[in-house]
Amino acid sequence: MKKLSDNRRNLLKFLLASPLISTAAFTQEFQMDEMDPDIQYLLNLQKKLIASPDDAINIFDLEAVARRSLPPAHYGYIATGVADERSQISNLLGYKKLKLRARRIRDVREIDTSVTIFGRKWPSPLAIAPTGHHRAYHNNGELAVARAAKNKERLMMLSNVTSTSVEEVNEARGEPVWFQLYARDHWPSSLKMIRRAEAAGCEVLILTVDMVGAGKRETQDRFMMMDRRNCSACHGDVRSPFRGRPMYEGVNLDDYLGAQELFNWDLIKRIKDTTNMKLVVKGITHALDAKLCVENGVDLIIVSNHGGRAQVDSLGTIEILPEVVAAVDGKIPVMVDGGIRRGSDIFKALALGAKAVDIGRPYLWGLGAFGQAGVEKVIDIFDAEFKTVMQQTGATSINQISKEMLTS
Repeated sequence: MKKLSDNRRNLLKFLLASPLISTAAFTQEFQMDEMDPDIQYLLNLQKKLIASPDDAINIFDLEAVARRSLPPAHYGYIATGVADERSQISNLLGYKKLKLRARRIRDVREIDTSVTIFGRKWPSPLAIAPTGHHRAYHNNGELAVARAAKNKERLMMLSNVTSTSVEEVNEARGEPVWFQLYARDHWPSSLKMIRRAEAAGCEVLILTVDMVGAGKRETQDRFMMMDRRNCSACHGDVRSPFRGRPMYEGVNLDDYLGAQELFNWDLIKRIKDTTNMKLVVKGITHALDAKLCVENGVDLIIVSNHGGRAQVDSLGTIEILPEVVAAVDGKIPVMVDGGIRRGSDIFKALALGAKAVDIGRPYLWGLGAFGQAGVEKVIDIFDAEFKTVMQQTGATSINQISKEMLTS
């Protein structure tokens, strides 16, 4: 191969420096002995994985370990968005477009990062989003995440495709988690899971509404093609992620899976009439839907596009957040997820009106890399970065964060 041009070399340096790009893609295209020495050096740096969560400089150090440690299909499930990944990329780029405006000569020795949601005070606006199948990333799965959330006093949301029962997770967490539900046009199944979460002590139910007509997860499919293991040996029936999951015990899965996904305002009313749990709707990306949520008694909205894993060509959730906040007009809290990778991203979300944020992929990287200790390290990194940004902007408490502290 001829020596790379300066422009191509610079482009590769930029891409290799990005935590979004796996070096595997480049090593397939170029042989190491044919590369420019500078690019060889960058690749070698990428290969020096941290040996302990204590060595992590940022969350991407944990992602690199998880990527190398997990089976391809399992890592692909975390990494994937849909189609050509534009929605996932939009989530990330949305934050990068926003810049911070610093204030000086302020006393920022004492920083209060606490928030109150549904009357419960949390030390940070950073929460654990509901993601499924945690035992695919670590043997302790959701229990490791719950124990990390307990140690760090973090709000935890549990997916209904959890690989550990809600009862066990609540015990490990030391208090009830928020329970997430996927609904289909088979009310007996949904009712059974609602009642079980309620009986376990859960006080908040999250209805995820953004999976209707979900796009094809092409990245996941490509990673699965790289995985030569017999997946059925561990997963049994691999046709559905629901089969064999503890929260579907006693549910007629043939009826449940045979029914279409169903989301309408009658379902919201039925849930509200059925349970005293607070109702959160996750997956709102339009102001009109946000207004209807308020009118129909929803208690909190999470602006989300499922981390870019469902809708194709979505705007970034941080770009959607302001219109949703304006639509609810302070009547109910709004949270946001998708694309949050730095403490500065948390700050930007709060500046645009979010009450709190929840993360998915980052804590799964920590889990896949080092189990509970990895999850705790991810939380610590976010907390430290967020506090630093508050100091730089002169905000000593959450209620001092405002959109005037941002520019684009």
